[in-house]
Amino acid sequence: MSTAIAIHDLCKTYIVNKRQNHVLRNVNLTIGQGEMVAVMGPSGSGKTTLLYTVSGMDRMTSGSVDFFGHDISSMNESEISELRLCEMGFVFQQMYMLKNLSIEDNILLPAYQSKSAPARSAIDERCRELMHKMGISEIADHDITETSGGQLQRACICRSLINNPKMIFADEPTGSLNKQSSTEVMKELVRVNREGTTIMIVTHDVRIAAMCDKVLFIIDGQISGCNTLGKYEGDHTLRDRERALNNWLLDMGW
Repeated sequence: MSTAIAIHDLCKTYIVNKRQNHVLRNVNLTIGQGEMVAVMGPSGSGKTTLLYTVSGMDRMTSGSVDFFGHDISSMNESEISELRLCEMGFVFQQMYMLKNLSIEDNILLPAYQSKSAPARSAIDERCRELMHKMGISEIADHDITETSGGQLQRACICRSLINNPKMIFADEPTGSLNKQSSTEVMKELVRVNREGTTIMIVTHDVRIAAMCDKVLFIIDGQISGCNTLGKYEGDHTLRDRERALNNWLLDMGW
């Protein structure tokens, strides 16, 4: 398996009231292309900081991150911004969308902003295809206030995919959804992963993590364990995967 991300001795330190807060401590991690990896840990353990730092949304203090051959630690802000726009997709718990645009226009916007975008007709066609796959074609012209939470999050997934990213970073993507919507959104992410997109997802939900290929446990800014579950094969395996993962998390100090 080829490497998607290689992280070496990654550290992130914040200065708060003249005191150093070491949020990430010498993290070493490799994620293979096509993997779907969950990051779990207690509140304040560094889960979200890891995702933000690895994706270049936040600057690392030291160490290195190689993203599909790009050394993020050596790139300037403009280069990182273009890399995030063209080769990364993001899905967050809070569904950030522009209120003055329709669902379809929100999805299209990142593609129109890309310097390497194809013709607009090709972008529009991809948008329609993504919305059809996600089952939200009927809300294309709706305002963001006229949709359910599950529909809006699926639209966010469409937006994250519009530029054909190599990897999706998802931070608690089901955190504000009910159980049914959470399951629907997660199954869409699993399908996207099966089509070849690498995914890193931060979650506190054992059921969500159980659908991933492997789970990393982070505590006090360090990865203290990794549980390889293998590819999720469907609902008939979920209960056993969830039970095994929960037992492992308890052993890790969850």
